[in-house]
Amino acid sequence: MQRLQAFKFELMPNGEQVRKMRQFAGMARFVFNRGLALQKERHEAGEKKLSYAALCKVLTGWRNSVETPWLKDGPIHPLQQSLKDLERAYANFFAKRADFPRFKKKGQRDSFRYPDPKQIRLDQGNRRLYLPKLGWLRFRKSREVLGTVKNVTVSQSAGRWFVSIQTEREVAVPAPTGAAVGIDLGVARFATLSDGSYLAPLNSTKKHHVALRKAQQAMSRKTQFSNNWKKAKARVQKVQARIANARRDFLHKASATICQNHALVVLEDLQVGNMSRSARGSVEQPGRHIRQKSGLNRSILDQGWVEFRRQLDYKLAWRGAHLVVVPPQNTSRTCPECGHIAAENRRSQARFACVECGFAANADHVGAINVLRAGHARLACEVSGAVRPPAAGTHRSDSGAAQCRA
Repeated sequence: MQRLQAFKFELMPNGEQVRKMRQFAGMARFVFNRGLALQKERHEAGEKKLSYAALCKVLTGWRNSVETPWLKDGPIHPLQQSLKDLERAYANFFAKRADFPRFKKKGQRDSFRYPDPKQIRLDQGNRRLYLPKLGWLRFRKSREVLGTVKNVTVSQSAGRWFVSIQTEREVAVPAPTGAAVGIDLGVARFATLSDGSYLAPLNSTKKHHVALRKAQQAMSRKTQFSNNWKKAKARVQKVQARIANARRDFLHKASATICQNHALVVLEDLQVGNMSRSARGSVEQPGRHIRQKSGLNRSILDQGWVEFRRQLDYKLAWRGAHLVVVPPQNTSRTCPECGHIAAENRRSQARFACVECGFAANADHVGAINVLRAGHARLACEVSGAVRPPAAGTHRSDSGAAQCRA
């Protein structure tokens, strides 16, 4: 199969290259924002949205305009890729996969992309990379780049510049090894497996909470946009980058371990956005237990469940294994012994005790068992086309005997 894989390294640019990269990132941001403003104006005037090809023609006019002649100083392809990102953002919005596109801000996810591999030269022996109008850039090579280079993305994070090299190569699909496993994601335990094992949470934000709070307090006492404020902001970004890097490293190691040992992984389709929604409420209907809910929201977002699911998805595909997602309803309230469903079965966060048959076990372990059974039921339903059996987490409220939907 064709494997698309990205290799990310830290760049070691000189002063002139840093200046140019900031300039190119600003150009890409300007083109995206101006294209979004143009699309909004046309929508308000009742006109049809411009296509990507039409936006590229408008970009040519901007580069030749007396108002923005500095756009000529940057490479054309990264600017066109900003318009392609805008077109993709609109497509995701109309497909209800994302919110409406928003204007980009300086200093937030600054990046630009080179899509033409003919303009890119990679010299792994000397640990350098050639990019148009930037020249040869040195990078910290931590591993070998495999495959044919397809595109390169340059980005900035916490004052440092990184390069992501996306490659394509042909690989043989291995035969999946290992048994099936269900996973129950949580806060007290990051991931509980149906075989009884579990992974303890990292809680990266909680570990660096004191350092982050002190850095943010120091930043709040500075005059905004002053030199001291910028230095304090850099210290805040450094702590936040340390938190994100630790979380990302933990998720990669956890997902790699699970993918190497299992041929089928079943997860709950958790709606993290709804689970971490604020409980503040409104003036007419104020929320309850706001402080407790705020702490729970921080703990949920600190786990990185969405990123964990994304990593499992592509890593299992690389190994010829499968990821199945099931609804989370009643997975923690269903007894795996007698099938009785009741909220009273789980009287505490950690303990499950069936009120019907007396079966008792760890609540997260019971949830993982029910998640695995729901995954088996979904697979059986998809293969046979029969009515879904009444397994935990597989009920649908829109019909009495609902069919399984892949």
